[in-house]
Amino acid sequence: MSEAAVVPDDTSPEHTPSETSREQAQLTARSERAHAETQAGHAHPEARSGRAHAETQPEQAHPEARSERAHTETQPEHAPRETEPQQAQPDPQPDPAQTESQSDPARSDPRSAPALTEPSRPRRHRRRGRKAVIAVGVIAAVGGAAAAGLGLAGRDGSGGGSATQLPPATADVTRQTLKDSQSEDGELGYGTATSATGRIPGTVTELPDAGEEITRGRTLYEVDDKPVTLMYGATPAYRDLKPGVEGADVEALERNLDALGYSGFTVDDEYTDATADAVEEWQEDRGLDETGAVELGRVVFAPAAVRVDAVEAEEGAATGPGQKVLSYTGTTQVVTLELDTADQRLAKKGTKVAVELPDGTSVEGRIEDVSTEIDPGDGGEQDPTTKVKVTVALDGAKAQKAAASYVLAAVNVFFTAGERKNVLTVPIAALVALPEGGFGVEVVRGSTTAYVSVETGLFANGRVEITGEGITEGTRVGMPA
Repeated sequence: MSEAAVVPDDTSPEHTPSETSREQAQLTARSERAHAETQAGHAHPEARSGRAHAETQPEQAHPEARSERAHTETQPEHAPRETEPQQAQPDPQPDPAQTESQSDPARSDPRSAPALTEPSRPRRHRRRGRKAVIAVGVIAAVGGAAAAGLGLAGRDGSGGGSATQLPPATADVTRQTLKDSQSEDGELGYGTATSATGRIPGTVTELPDAGEEITRGRTLYEVDDKPVTLMYGATPAYRDLKPGVEGADVEALERNLDALGYSGFTVDDEYTDATADAVEEWQEDRGLDETGAVELGRVVFAPAAVRVDAVEAEEGAATGPGQKVLSYTGTTQVVTLELDTADQRLAKKGTKVAVELPDGTSVEGRIEDVSTEIDPGDGGEQDPTTKVKVTVALDGAKAQKAAASYVLAAVNVFFTAGERKNVLTVPIAALVALPEGGFGVEVVRGSTTAYVSVETGLFANGRVEITGEGITEGTRVGMPA
């Protein structure tokens, strides 16, 4: 009951019998009308749905009208209109007619009279019908979005998915050895050539043939009819060696003298008088002046035996410091290739690889050297590029023998950057990104699915190593179409 209809008990006049009868008659008529509307609503659901639809159409077409009507419905039906003035304070001596009008709401405001006794059930029934229509529309919209998503929102993450929500394809979890391998084209040969430049002024009097192999203590070439000798060592010759000097080049010289059979000195990095005595013996055997000192250019240090790759000078030609005489390589065959910088993880010095020869034979290899080279481009539209240059040595006499008949031949090199044995794997496409972060898989069991968080391991050959709660060999997981 609204405030406009409330009158204190001590001021309310008694109703006359005629007024009471009239109110009872009105109440009876309203109750019959409300009952008829309720029966009609229950007896004809199609009509009720149509009426609810009709009510929603004007609201969609006229938003402002809908908003105003909704506001009006939320207000008590017997509340005063906003345009009506505020009720004035009662006069100390009220007019009898006015008092009678205020005490009888049916006379003062026909709209407020039903509110005193009319049940609110019929009105709530009409509003409930409109809300039901709106609720059905919301559910349909959410269902459509979920069906279109086909992602985590489209299937029950707790494993409650139905048959119509199953993934378009599935795959089994398998147990296998996973290898991160990659094949690259390489060239079989003797590796990178190194230039031997002249240090001693004079005339070239003898040169080797291309392809000739030269070992420790043998002549590489001759200047003024005196030999330039090959010795093994990692440090290039860069100075005269004589008593009093120290260094790695001194130690390399002494190791070679010792290997060639000269003695009487201690192999270390100090050039002593004992070292000079051994050098004099060596000089005598080589036909050199016996000075006890080794002049710059008389010895060429190389890591091991060499194979003459190309002859740059001619016999009888003048030579001197900085002039190229010949180039040489190692004597064992190697494979050279280039990798993109993105594949540099494959090239780690000492890593074993497999080399497939032109006849299909596979031999073992080992990464011997890795270096980075920059190609400056042509200076025009071509930008500089960075390449990783890799040298692979063929390990063992068997591999060298198998490759002996293939010089400058194309081969395939198989790199293995990582290997995981006896692990659970799935296709990489089976992984899904979880809302809380990380990866998971959609486990399929019958007509239901559930997303399970997994830890990923090695990625290789289109598959990925996974571990997770309940993930076993043979578990079915969802896949995209």
